[in-house]
Amino acid sequence: MEQGGEPRLFSNRWAAAGGRGGDTPVRPRDSCACLVRGPDAAPPDVGFHADRQDTSAPGWLHLLELVEEAAADGREVFSPLTELPPEERRQIITLPASIARLRAVRHLVLYGSNLVRLPPEIGAMESLAEFDPYTSYRLHWMPYELTRCPALTRSTVSTRALYGNFKFRPPFPRLAPPPPEGRPGELYPGAWGAQAVTACSVCAGPVDLPRLHQVWISLRVATDVLPLLVNACSRGCVEALPTPPDGYVATPHRGGPEVVQPAERW
Repeated sequence: MEQGGEPRLFSNRWAAAGGRGGDTPVRPRDSCACLVRGPDAAPPDVGFHADRQDTSAPGWLHLLELVEEAAADGREVFSPLTELPPEERRQIITLPASIARLRAVRHLVLYGSNLVRLPPEIGAMESLAEFDPYTSYRLHWMPYELTRCPALTRSTVSTRALYGNFKFRPPFPRLAPPPPEGRPGELYPGAWGAQAVTACSVCAGPVDLPRLHQVWISLRVATDVLPLLVNACSRGCVEALPTPPDGYVATPHRGGPEVVQPAERW
């Protein structure tokens, strides 16, 4: 309050974003200690969350219905988790590929989610202007395809939960070698950050899994600099990536605690 001025009441923009309660005291998300380290401790060798989405869970089936409703009515604000009780919100660890149909959505609200990854299909949300996964503390990275959203100008992200964040520079997971020939289509998300990779993050062409080029890159997307996972079809697509901003690792990299990052900035 300014000296001599009247007190001002600020609205809580997240008042409704936490969703509705349930009849039982169920936590709507799991705890995460991936980026926790003690004073003067060496950087941890972090890894991807290995959770697989249970596509038979009631929360997932409910979410599919909500996406279809939003696509049908052309709504501009999509806040699906507010429609789920806590036990169902906890079951959602990614979003369905069908979010690509949400071409009219301008504001995506994922406040306080249990998400550990987002699908590359988010890049098809051509009207998306505001992206709010705030306090989604298990969401440590984003797909490179988020850069395809041409209208995206505003984001609210819990940056301390991100790999490579400027406040204390946690490391990026070390990326695994490409899957060998003959591997089934389902990938292990704890190694590759996804259960399947079908299209190149850069050119959108098909990906031959044994020749998959995975790299990390930090880029400004809307309001924040985000750690982005790139699934490229070739070395040429990796070389076509843009230059990261000052204060972050200057080139695409493969992760691991040995990657030298700029100093922390509190």
